[in-house]
Amino acid sequence: MQLSVAYRHRSAIQQTTTGLAVSLAPNLRRDRVSFVGTLRQPLRFREAISALHDVVVSDLRFKRKDKTAYEEWKKQEAAREAKIRSEAARVRKAELQKELQSRPIPPGFEGHFQRCRSRYWDARQKYSNMLYREDPELWRMLVPCDPVITVSPDVLFFECFSSDESSYGCLTVERDAFGAQTDVALGTTNVDYSWRLYEHFQEIRSYRQTQFAIDPLGFEVQTTADAAGYREEKIDLPQSWLRGFATIQSAMSLPTRRVPVSREGVYAVLAFLKRHKAKTSPRAVRFELTPGQPVSIVLEPWEKRIVLHTTPYPGPKQEVIRTWGRDRLRVLGRVLPLLDGADVYLLGTGLPSFWVMRMGEMKLTVGLSGWTANDWTSGGSAIDQLAPPVKPGDDVMKSIAAAFRENPTWTLDALATRARTTAPVVSAGLNELALLGQVIHDLPHEVYRWRQVMPVTLSAEVVGPDNPETVAAREIVGWKVRITSDTTDAKGQRHVTATVDGRSTAELTLDRDDRIVGGKCGCSYFYTGGLRKGPCRHLQAIRYKVLGLAEGGTTIESWYRRFAN
Repeated sequence: MQLSVAYRHRSAIQQTTTGLAVSLAPNLRRDRVSFVGTLRQPLRFREAISALHDVVVSDLRFKRKDKTAYEEWKKQEAAREAKIRSEAARVRKAELQKELQSRPIPPGFEGHFQRCRSRYWDARQKYSNMLYREDPELWRMLVPCDPVITVSPDVLFFECFSSDESSYGCLTVERDAFGAQTDVALGTTNVDYSWRLYEHFQEIRSYRQTQFAIDPLGFEVQTTADAAGYREEKIDLPQSWLRGFATIQSAMSLPTRRVPVSREGVYAVLAFLKRHKAKTSPRAVRFELTPGQPVSIVLEPWEKRIVLHTTPYPGPKQEVIRTWGRDRLRVLGRVLPLLDGADVYLLGTGLPSFWVMRMGEMKLTVGLSGWTANDWTSGGSAIDQLAPPVKPGDDVMKSIAAAFRENPTWTLDALATRARTTAPVVSAGLNELALLGQVIHDLPHEVYRWRQVMPVTLSAEVVGPDNPETVAAREIVGWKVRITSDTTDAKGQRHVTATVDGRSTAELTLDRDDRIVGGKCGCSYFYTGGLRKGPCRHLQAIRYKVLGLAEGGTTIESWYRRFAN
């Protein structure tokens, strides 16, 4: 997808008579968004935004290279060079003996040579670093799109994806963190960002005033291509970037286990991982959870147990959950001195996890996919399949849209009351808006916020096609699904056992909103990935059957009527 951006000037941090002024240049191709305020805790903001930068540039993907041809060439070159060196050494030795006899080496020559050599390579490295910062094409390889900033009535939040698209970062700053607020225009926009701006952020200090601004002047001054600093760009935005922003919202809206973790617990995890590197599997972070008991975090394969005595687990049942991709947690190291505490939101073994760092009026959310190679955008993640396979009627979607026009922030229950329908129906509608890049689920605040990630409304074709397992599930209908057991427990979870397409028995667990929270199946897709790749076609077909979706999910009228009546 082609994204057009235009900036009046470069984002920068400038010295003023009272301190520093952080001026972020908004995208002029979007609706006006502006904000000006004075940071009450500039040091806390500096460390939090720097941690978010670490999320953006992180890339832990393994890059395998085919070195067969290179190794053969290297072997031939080694033989040829050995022959040349042998002959050159013989000639040079004879010449050196003659030269030493006529003119000895002056004293201090070797030291002078080493100093000159060091000076040359230092200058060469500095030049390389300058090109790395200033070359926009190289920067575009790291960040496919400038960070997204949203100004809401109660918070400002910054969103980004990592270079390998396996980590999501969101920094939420409450409006109370700013003093003397002016020029406030609510909305979402991209801002100009560069390595130089990141380096300027490091100049922020606590002993001097720091003004933060999403520059409002760019929308008030007539800007032309001839104006100083003005620039336009067309970015070829990868489909994976859009798909990732959509998928993350589905994952954040699924039922999670909230695990409180103290600052000391986060430090213990990061410190141990920094000092040790696992050479063998398994490499998981294992959470051992018992209601009312201290949380235990076990680092595999060392079986290093970290017991959090000050943070008992508030969940309803005992369970063990394992997550992978722990090296990406290193981005949290920078905010450790500022932490009040943390919460980890777990979906299940092998599924994404969300680490929310609480720093007073600021909260940093880092979302990690099941493991580094299993990013938010590939068919391997497919987390959005766990949500209800429904599309509410136009009247419900219009009611939700009207509510967000009145107020950009809603809780699920309040929005259901406003739309005069049930929470499951509204949840399905919010999921649909999230997949189209219109809504974000603010996990730490437990609210939904209106956030248009793109200046235009996205379509399903732009975001990406359905997962192949979902497409295949729609073809398994009618007599191919035979329900053998359908019960509901005291917690409202629905447990269904069925035979699909003549296969062995499959088991499915749905929550109150008909989202898949557990299951078992004998197919190869489930055997190799469980639910961390999304439910297989057979589990999805069972859900279609018990929800009364006649054509495998092509219509939801029967499902909708069940909750509307």
